Amino acid sequence: MDTNSYRQAQPAPSRGSSVRTVSLSADFARIVGRTLTDSRGVWLVQSGSAVEFDVRARSASVEILGGYGHMADPAFRPRYAVYLDGELLTDTTVSVPSQCAELFRGDSPRTVRVRIMLLSEANNGPVGVGKLTLDTGTDSPVTAAPAPELRIEFIGDSITCGYGVEAKECTDQFTTLTENFTKSYACIACGLLGAEYSAVCYSGHGIISGYTEGERTDQLVPPFYRNVGSLPGLDVPWDFASHRYDAVVINLGTNDASFIDQDFGARADEFAERYAEFLKTVRGCNPDSYIVCTLGVMDCLAEYPLIERAVESFRAATGDKRITCFKSTPQDPADGYGANWHPSEVTHRKAAREMADKLRAVLGLTQ
Repeated sequence: MDTNSYRQAQPAPSRGSSVRTVSLSADFARIVGRTLTDSRGVWLVQSGSAVEFDVRARSASVEILGGYGHMADPAFRPRYAVYLDGELLTDTTVSVPSQCAELFRGDSPRTVRVRIMLLSEANNGPVGVGKLTLDTGTDSPVTAAPAPELRIEFIGDSITCGYGVEAKECTDQFTTLTENFTKSYACIACGLLGAEYSAVCYSGHGIISGYTEGERTDQLVPPFYRNVGSLPGLDVPWDFASHRYDAVVINLGTNDASFIDQDFGARADEFAERYAEFLKTVRGCNPDSYIVCTLGVMDCLAEYPLIERAVESFRAATGDKRITCFKSTPQDPADGYGANWHPSEVTHRKAAREMADKLRAVLGLTQ
């Protein structure tokens, strides 16, 4: 991880300058993914959530808010990145409640596109983007970056989060320092399609049980799906009416397998039934989206037919034809592994191409 740190300073006023502050909101920034806006700023909650905007100024800084994640062990603090004109400025974790982070400084006005993005997952807490402080003489110095027309939501677990994708060894344990959503198949697939993404993903979570040697009913995605996040203060309703997606991808079942496989005969039916129920929830929240269900990057070959059964049950009960499923190609040992045997960066890139091809097919895209 690049640990470049910011200069902790406000922009220095130049001769004839006008220093002003701007509170970020949807009026001034393109807001990507599930976020929460309050009086302090925009909180990046889910993996990959971001703000992106153009700044016209001589110099600029932004307030970064740590929420409660800055109090965690350094290995588990929320990780975020800042990009200027597509180039990485910094990649770090929050370590203080609030800091003023310099974006750029100069003597002449210039226009810079800024993107601030959460790299780690919702389980480890949000990062807030507060006020911008600008040295500018422009009446409208901050404008939202344009948004792609194609929009895709991904519902998943650690695979979608990019868990351990930057780890050196398969036996490495989880840390936010090696979790990076930009290297997740979901983010890469959207890049291939020129699409905007939104992710709802929680490591260790499933449909009927989280990853376990027994049963984990406290780690289920369906109860949190309608909310921005799951942590206290973030478990507020998400505004689906204002966020429409061309497709919704569901990649769940990998963690359930640890529970189902303990007694497959007794638990397979419950998984298929609960999966079908979740499909009704997803459809209710996304009435116009094409739903794509997948599983298989981390094997779970016995569970994939249960997803096919759930999809057929959903079709039969609802008459809904805008839904399909496909089995993802399992990871190849030759491509290496991330932490705890999770997909490597090579595997994610392969899965991204496979996913992009599937989405092109179901959405009738030509690119």
